[in-house]
Amino acid sequence: MLDINKIRADFPILSQKVNGKPLVYFDNGATSQKPQVVIDAISKYYQEINANIHRGVHTLSQLATDAYEISRSKIQKHINAEFAHEVLFTSGTTHGINLVTNGFASLLKAGDEILVSALEHHSNIVPWQMLCEKTGAVLRVIPMNNEGELIMEEYDKLLSGKTKIVTVNHISNALGTVNPIKYMIDKAHEVGAAILIDGAQAVPHLKPDVRELDCDFYVFSGHKICGPTGTGILYGKEAWLNKLPPYQGGGEMIKEVSFEKTTYAELPHKFEAGTPNVAGGIVLGTAIDYMNEVGFDNIQQQEKELLEYGTKRLLEIEGLKIFGTAKEKTSVISFNIEGIHPYDIGTIVDKLGIAVRTGHHCAQPIMTFFDIPGTIRASFAFYNTMEEIDLMVAAIKRAQMMLS
Repeated sequence: MLDINKIRADFPILSQKVNGKPLVYFDNGATSQKPQVVIDAISKYYQEINANIHRGVHTLSQLATDAYEISRSKIQKHINAEFAHEVLFTSGTTHGINLVTNGFASLLKAGDEILVSALEHHSNIVPWQMLCEKTGAVLRVIPMNNEGELIMEEYDKLLSGKTKIVTVNHISNALGTVNPIKYMIDKAHEVGAAILIDGAQAVPHLKPDVRELDCDFYVFSGHKICGPTGTGILYGKEAWLNKLPPYQGGGEMIKEVSFEKTTYAELPHKFEAGTPNVAGGIVLGTAIDYMNEVGFDNIQQQEKELLEYGTKRLLEIEGLKIFGTAKEKTSVISFNIEGIHPYDIGTIVDKLGIAVRTGHHCAQPIMTFFDIPGTIRASFAFYNTMEEIDLMVAAIKRAQMMLS
């Protein structure tokens, strides 16, 4: 079991006040807070080994390069990738998805089909729409039910020999639904399609095993897993990464350059053009270490209890409706209160120190499905407490009374 007071002491921001009230941070789906060890590691890099990597023979460059590649190896081990060169550093999930869509532009033709799910974040919809416009491929949507679960019978029907790639989130950012991705991966492979998993909302809660899943691509962001912003990972199977063309041209991603011809570097450098976010890449490894020290079994147990307690307490509020009641879900509760706009609730509870997210959560098709303008979303992390949930519920009841 977690020593929650010890854990919370690791996060300096959690001890501050907002609008004169103790901060209750329930916007972890947007970004996690950072432990002191991560904050210190950023400072340590710039104070001690700041240098460009892979290109210098001087000591600082070698130290920075070693630290960067050690971080890559940590992440390889964390997700159980077969090779370190299957782990690409990116600026975040969006970057990783766009890298793959750019590569598939050379592999698709008119009439080919791409399957996305009704539960996707805009970053896993818009790049595929742009790819369809460029290639003439057709976007098909895996539908969802009223509980916020994908309908697997319809997924099975949509799959065909025309399907070239399936792209689906591991966990919905808007509803917390945990999708049956192993089933979806296996079914996609039966028709010869590749599959990309958006793990942005999953990696804070669990350790993905990319070899056990057998996914072709898995993407996530560092800032949701206690790491720095501007960091992310694209895992790709070696065979797929060798098949895709480079996403960007520049330094580092080349083997030889002349004005007549350029040959590209081997993986992973083929996809890592230019000076990377060296500090971010190194410190993402620090964040992964921290999360593993806390322990994902402990994280899951704490967040399961928070989800159950939060659901129970919120349903005590008259007129409150939860959107997203899947059998398998993580510690996200999206809800509205009858007759009150979610933005109004969010604004008032902020004055009471409660940070929740309001709006469509970059998932407008979900809101259209439920015929609502948006929701109030409380997303819990392992450093949150039941006492904080009580404070949120009291704040929402106060806001409801003021707005009714």
